[in-house]
Amino acid sequence: MKTPGFWQDKNLVSDLLLPFGIIYNLVTRLNILFSKPRKTDRPVICIGNLTAGGTGKTPVAVSLAAILQKLGRKPFFVSRGYGGTLKNVIVDPQKHSAAEVGDEPLLLSRQAPVVVNPDRYAAAQKAVTAGADIILMDDGFQNPGLHKDLSFLVFDGGFGYGNGRGIPAGPLRESLHDGLKRAQAVIIIGKDRHNLAQKFSFLPIFKGTVTAQKPSSANRRAIAFAGIGRPQKFYDSMKEQGFELLKTVDFPDHHQYSAEELNLLIKEADQHQAALYTTAKDFVKIPAELQKHFQVLEIEIRWEKQDELEKFLKRI
Repeated sequence: MKTPGFWQDKNLVSDLLLPFGIIYNLVTRLNILFSKPRKTDRPVICIGNLTAGGTGKTPVAVSLAAILQKLGRKPFFVSRGYGGTLKNVIVDPQKHSAAEVGDEPLLLSRQAPVVVNPDRYAAAQKAVTAGADIILMDDGFQNPGLHKDLSFLVFDGGFGYGNGRGIPAGPLRESLHDGLKRAQAVIIIGKDRHNLAQKFSFLPIFKGTVTAQKPSSANRRAIAFAGIGRPQKFYDSMKEQGFELLKTVDFPDHHQYSAEELNLLIKEADQHQAALYTTAKDFVKIPAELQKHFQVLEIEIRWEKQDELEKFLKRI
């Protein structure tokens, strides 16, 4: 789904949905309270969030894996594989499709091995057997099945935590108070427009920015599309790289593209003599025979104080 506009503020729609948000938060609290997480014999780092929608969690996970590899560790990701049909498999990007293992696991597998399984404990056990010396839990902060040794909460600095209400009245997957109690550190991506660093100063704070790599195409006339939580962030990155966006097309998060949708985009780009751009997460869902028509704006996280983040990770 695309992040609803009314999640940013308290308004009539949010007020009407507030009872459901309270129930949602209560159910999450009870699920966590009465569950007994199982512990593996390898440390587990969770990269999670409190809000639904795009916070930059996936590029953060990729970046943390790269830092751990730099430190000599052998990280494996574990993921539920949202949208995929397979479970308890190690992702093979040469063999598996997004329809089988999910789009985010395919993207993560470019950096480190990924085990897909809704049962995170079983996934972690499989990763350990395959040689992992540390587990990176992509999302799953509200999943109580696997014990977490270190949990990061990722926030979009521009969005913050919206109106502070539970789904569907707001973006919160659980109450802010409950989530922050279980976290060991906070990551803020982008400009901190909501003063999160001061509000969460009782926890270690790490700040980073999403930086786009220089695109290979010389054509700066472009049509852009994305199926992510907050597609405007992607379009803003395109503009920052000097693109003239003739059109943008939003799809729901994790959308599986049909051949008809992709061919319509290709036809429109050809008609306007424009480059056709999407995100890395969307690109992995495009069939191989059509990928030549699409280009990707690759992104990475640049940390304000990476040395401090490395020292923090060395503790685990």
